[in-house]
Amino acid sequence: MVEANNKEDQDKAPTAEDIAAVKAQLDEEQKAKATLEEAMAQKDTRLAELEAALSEAKQGSEASTVELASVKEARDQAVARYLTMAKASNPQVPDDMISGETIAEIDASVEKGKGLVSAVKKTLGSEAAAAKVPAGAPTRGETTEGMSNKDMIAAGIQQKGGS
Repeated sequence: MVEANNKEDQDKAPTAEDIAAVKAQLDEEQKAKATLEEAMAQKDTRLAELEAALSEAKQGSEASTVELASVKEARDQAVARYLTMAKASNPQVPDDMISGETIAEIDASVEKGKGLVSAVKKTLGSEAAAAKVPAGAPTRGETTEGMSNKDMIAAGIQQKGGS
């Protein structure tokens, strides 16, 4: 029986072909492992590059935000100075009519104010012209046409406050 067990052990012993096949399979697996390790290294490198780019973009964004705030502040100051200048250079327009958040809005309010001032001047001018009495003309009131001399004297006394 020992002989039978020995023969079975021999049947189970790897042959040169089996060893060659295992070596070939081992070589393939080692090559696949090397390829995967290289891919992982490339992935890690790319990940580091992307993280650096993201960090740089965040810093750029923060710098842009600060710069934008600075530009907005400068614009607000310029608009405030322009508003003051517009009010000073248009004294005929009431200050409360000139307003705006932008230069275009301020210009529009100045033009609107000038239009209103012009309309008021025109209306006041026409009213003044209608109420204008030529020099040396009699006062307006009762007409003296058709009155006798006695009636005209009585009307004059009554206008002066007499009885």
